[in-house]
Amino acid sequence: MSIELRHLRCFLAIAEESSVTRAAARLNLTQPSVSRALAALEKQLGTRLVDRSTHHLELTADGRAFRDKASAAVAAFDEALDTGRLRRRPLRLGHAWSALGPYTTPLLRRWEREHPDTPLELLRIDDRTAGLTRGEVDAAVLRGAVDTPGLVTELLFTEPRVAAVTADGTLAARASLTLADLAAEPVVLNTVSGMTTPDLWPAGARPTTTLTVSNTDDWLTAIAAGRGVGVSAASTAEMHANPGVAYRPLTDTPPVPVLLVRRTKAPHPAIPALVALAREVAA
Repeated sequence: MSIELRHLRCFLAIAEESSVTRAAARLNLTQPSVSRALAALEKQLGTRLVDRSTHHLELTADGRAFRDKASAAVAAFDEALDTGRLRRRPLRLGHAWSALGPYTTPLLRRWEREHPDTPLELLRIDDRTAGLTRGEVDAAVLRGAVDTPGLVTELLFTEPRVAAVTADGTLAARASLTLADLAAEPVVLNTVSGMTTPDLWPAGARPTTTLTVSNTDDWLTAIAAGRGVGVSAASTAEMHANPGVAYRPLTDTPPVPVLLVRRTKAPHPAIPALVALAREVAA
């Protein structure tokens, strides 16, 4: 047996729906046919992809690793058959939040003038690599350390960190803040696409309470509601202004590297030009 596109589509639907029944309904297939496709895929790969031991299906460790590869393969196939993109292949640039900060608009305007034959699409994707490992984008602007295998990083610039606090709270009255000032409060962490973890604080002085969210919008909402404080890069203050959130300089933290990241294999041919222009604009 050889793996076919239908096997990948069935597996991805199961992974997203956490249910064979819902995956079958989504694909307009019968439940037995979807189950057979999953079983055939697992047999061909020689590993279990889905844990069926509980009522709520979950991916195994191998399943989570294969999901990104399967998603990238399906995305590449669908794009190859999109005739509207054959003549003008766009350069898709992902970001989880803030993009290039204040340099975003200048970059987009200059790119349109200087590279009119290659449209630059800026996509916000709430994911650890902003959709890069799933094949949804050609490159991504990421902040902080990137340790995902198969990716190449280019440092564009660095930016300072800021504290995000409730606008009418006592911390907002301060001109600047330190990590110690924040440690006594619940700290809101974006565990899906954010870069802040309790490890930012020194051992023995870390926050005792954290609140986890999955995207920047929920992060802002929690802080504005007074449920906690946050730490982010300076661009967040410019790109995500919120009347309920006050941003203050965080004086005792290292700057954040802002990286342009691409896959090692089959990079978009326009990426070198994008790196050069981004560095020029940010300079």
